[in-house]
Amino acid sequence: MLNELNSSITLLEYYLTWLINLSSASLASYILIMFFMLLVVLELNSPREKLSITQMQSSYQANIKLFVFNNIVIWLLSIPSLLLLASHYADKGLLSTISSPIEKAFISFLAMDLLLYCLHKASHRIDCLWMLHKVHHNDLYLNVTTAFRLHFLEIVLITSMKAVLVMVLGIEKTYLLANELVITFFIMLHHTNILVFGEKLLGWVIITPYLHRVHHSTLRHEHDRNYGAVLSLWDRLFGTLVELKPKEVGVKGYVSQDFIDLISCGLTITDTASSNQSVNLDQMIAEAAYYKAEKRGFHPGNEIQDWLEAKKDIFSVVYGKKQVITKLVHDYSIFKFLSFLSSEKGKGRAATPVNLPQNGCLQ
Repeated sequence: MLNELNSSITLLEYYLTWLINLSSASLASYILIMFFMLLVVLELNSPREKLSITQMQSSYQANIKLFVFNNIVIWLLSIPSLLLLASHYADKGLLSTISSPIEKAFISFLAMDLLLYCLHKASHRIDCLWMLHKVHHNDLYLNVTTAFRLHFLEIVLITSMKAVLVMVLGIEKTYLLANELVITFFIMLHHTNILVFGEKLLGWVIITPYLHRVHHSTLRHEHDRNYGAVLSLWDRLFGTLVELKPKEVGVKGYVSQDFIDLISCGLTITDTASSNQSVNLDQMIAEAAYYKAEKRGFHPGNEIQDWLEAKKDIFSVVYGKKQVITKLVHDYSIFKFLSFLSSEKGKGRAATPVNLPQNGCLQ
């Protein structure tokens, strides 16, 4: 039995090696083109969100122009350069100590996927990186071509970081091509405007269109989530996963789909990721307080406490935990004052009634 198992593993390793060796740059390109065409057909015939012909045309034209430009300027140079590095460092990196091709393929894939997660998260947290990355988010109509909506300088950055990883690990050319093929396919998939069967269940393993759509929300507390390229593991592990449907996608303040405007947009420092976007905090707090009241069956007596807890939760997301305490000190004093008025000692002492705004939020 053990010998049969070892033979099966050896056969699997041999098959994987043979399969990967078939992967050339041209073959990988043909496969990705077929996947791309398949996803285009699916989203045109069965879209998740219905888009007009004008909307689709606007997005497709801008994204394809960027894709063609990036290919001419960068893409054709980046892949050959990575392959050259892979050939040179294949027997010098950390993976050179591993003999199993399956283990090499698995580790190189995990490392590449984790690298892309970290780069993606940094692109939302660091202003100069967001300056480039916001070009990708500036698509009002999410679709499969959005996967290729990248500023050429961002491609340079991503390629440079991949090059470092290739040299450190010593990723072989065949594994590098296989990784690029798999990762590019999944990036196309989770940008596609389609419904994927069982995607909430699949979301426990991979980033699906349902999970990635919120990443393109116009609200920062929503789009600073779900950074994964393939696996949802990293978002779950680092606490950046969220499951919700955004009201709208894109970047506030950048609506032009013109090719030149998109290139120049990536070179201007405005609407940075670290700045607080204009969001209706009162409405968000009111909705959160409502759900807290709903959980306790709308029993009276805890309305102010619900509101304070809701505001703390919302401020933690929008402003960060460090600022929450100082922003709630004033609210706490109001809470104590209202509690006093509602007590036996406080009854009848208020010269005028205390009114909450119509949305249920204290100012």
